[in-house]
Formats: sequence, C-alpha cells, structure tokens
Amino acid sequence: MDAGGFGGGRGPARNVLGGTLGVCSTLPLTGWLRDGGCNTDASDLGLHTVCAVMTEAFLAFSRARGNDLSTPRPEFGFPGLKPGDRWCLCAARWQEAFEAGQAPPVLLGSTHAATLGVVRLDDLRAHAAPEA
Repeated sequence: MDAGGFGGGRGPARNVLGGTLGVCSTLPLTGWLRDGGCNTDASDLGLHTVCAVMTEAFLAFSRARGNDLSTPRPEFGFPGLKPGDRWCLCAARWQEAFEAGQAPPVLLGSTHAATLGVVRLDDLRAHAAPEA
C-alpha cells in the first residue's frame, strides 16, 4: 500500500473502500501533510488518516482527553474547528471515541486505507457520513 499520499511513485493513495483517496478538507486545510487529504508517511506516528466530520460531542470529548481542537492556535496556523468542519483525525483517537460512544461521522472515500490497521471497516461504515 502506498502510505505516502497522492503519487509517491507507486500510484495514488487508497481509501478504506479500495478506491483513490479523496480530499478531506481544504478549508480548514487538514492532513498530516497539510495537503487537504488524510495522507500519511513514515513520520506520521499518530496516523492522521480518518476523515471525520466534527460534532460538538466529539470536540468536547477530544478536549476532555487533552486535545482541544476548538481553540484557534494561530502560531501553528490552526484555525480551531467547529461542528461540521472536516478534519483528519488520528486513527487511535477515532477508535477511542468510538469505544466511548462519541465517534464522529467519517467520509469513507477520504479515509486512508492505513486506518484499517487500527479501526475495523464495519465500525467506520456504521459511522459513515454522506459523501458530498
């Protein structure tokens, strides 16, 4: 599997359904590589590969776990997220939220196949958001 993103010499990155990985969000700009996709590479130790649609419940859950995604951090170019925003989440954080009943919806076509090493496809499908 090409975990390096679009291209990388071995073809485009794949999503969890086996197709070409779609864009998650360019406003706000997301992704480990800040290219709008939930691409990954060897330096992405958090595996930021789940394209999720933020909900108030998930944002509160993440904040309670020590990762405040709502507060803008201009020094890092981070605008802060609000419900409805799409964002590439760490696969393990999504799994943790799933186990706590707080998992946000996911865009399967924009969720990298590497996610399947952490999260079951059936669980992702159960939380699939409509693809726009």
